[in-house]
Amino acid sequence: MLRTLRARLTALYVLVAGGVFLTFGMAVYGLVGVLLMHQIDKTLAMAARDVWATTYLLTQEETLSNFPVDLPYTVGVVVQIWDRTGQLKGTSMEIKKYPLPLSVRGLSTSHPVYSTEHWERQTWRVLSIPVVANNRRLGTLEVGAPLTTVEQAREAVFWALVGATTLAMLLLAIVSYIGVQKALEPLAHVTALADQITHADDLSRRLAVPGGAGDEVWTLVQAFNATLARLESLFRAQRRFIADVGHELRTPLTVIKGNVQWMRRIGQLDAEALDSIEEETDRLSRLVDDLLLLARAEAGKLPLRREIVDLDAVAADVLREIQVVARGKVTLEAKIKPLQVCGDADRLKQVLLNLMSNAVKYTPKGGKVVLALEEDGEWVRCRVQDTGPGIPPEDLPHVFERFYRADKARSRGKGFGLGLSIAYWIVKHHGGRIEVTSEMGKGTTFTVHLPRPTAGGNNGDCASA
Repeated sequence: MLRTLRARLTALYVLVAGGVFLTFGMAVYGLVGVLLMHQIDKTLAMAARDVWATTYLLTQEETLSNFPVDLPYTVGVVVQIWDRTGQLKGTSMEIKKYPLPLSVRGLSTSHPVYSTEHWERQTWRVLSIPVVANNRRLGTLEVGAPLTTVEQAREAVFWALVGATTLAMLLLAIVSYIGVQKALEPLAHVTALADQITHADDLSRRLAVPGGAGDEVWTLVQAFNATLARLESLFRAQRRFIADVGHELRTPLTVIKGNVQWMRRIGQLDAEALDSIEEETDRLSRLVDDLLLLARAEAGKLPLRREIVDLDAVAADVLREIQVVARGKVTLEAKIKPLQVCGDADRLKQVLLNLMSNAVKYTPKGGKVVLALEEDGEWVRCRVQDTGPGIPPEDLPHVFERFYRADKARSRGKGFGLGLSIAYWIVKHHGGRIEVTSEMGKGTTFTVHLPRPTAGGNNGDCASA
């Protein structure tokens, strides 16, 4: 029934206000009853004093005298005088035809007491006062008054409170509904704009904060705009990724198809064509492996071991493997200190291999590639520096993006532009960071910062002893 936020908020306001009005009404109703009853009790006490002061109740023998049957008193208040044997000694004129006690319980009381009685089809308030002389009870004086006026006043107050509460809640419901509608107008405007963006399939649009919107709507708009920006970036990256994958796949597939057609046309196997097919197949395998690795990494399914790694030993292994590629082309220089880091030795080796192989490929013959391990406070700094042509400044922010290629001077040749993306992910998930600096014509430096093991603990939590 209450499906809309406007209806639910209105109902909430009305219920809260209704609870407040109900509590207030009950308090007023109860207070009115207490005050009226207090006034009746006060009237009965004054009547009893007047009767005692104006009537000689005791004879010289300290017995109740026989009074005239009619005791004159104020209209609305009745009086009875009873002796200790239960004989009626006198009454007010209003109840002389009803020779029954106003309160049977009051005839035996030892101290003044108020009681509420039902007498003559009415509710009465009765004050019973024992008449005592020399510690001897002689009788009882009872003064009473009907509570008709009190009941009528209570009923009037009750219906007045019911009417006022109903009217107030009705007015509050109307005002709340209009107020909530006004307060939710910015949200409705934002919803309409978001719906337009969704149907237009245009993630480049952004929501504007409506005039008069509160902080909550402003926060919502900012969060929605941030989400749109994130989605736009992801979709753009996805489109670029698909286009790049298609481009990378097209070249080796075209080469393979061309060689197959060539051999079919000549009617015999060609060694050079077969070598080319094998080479392109290897390229495709590497591409698929790299893509699967990135997919597993981003899906959180690429576990990383957490153990103490001798990074100098890893660097030495990398140098031995790179020497095969670099022999006769560039000079390798190592500046390695014995340092430890916390991480996965195989993945860290993959990072260094990517950086070193890129450096060797991009450095012209006769150049130099330096691999250095340095201590930097709580970090280990791993630096790979080459003397290649450098990377243009406009390309530096994008070198870690998938399939991104700088200018032809830094072309990856047979690579796919995934090595640095993989290296970036590995370093990031080791709690480190990777940076690149370059100067055109002088070379490029990649710097990896990795956290050192914490002092104390054990190898299980990757802490040094």
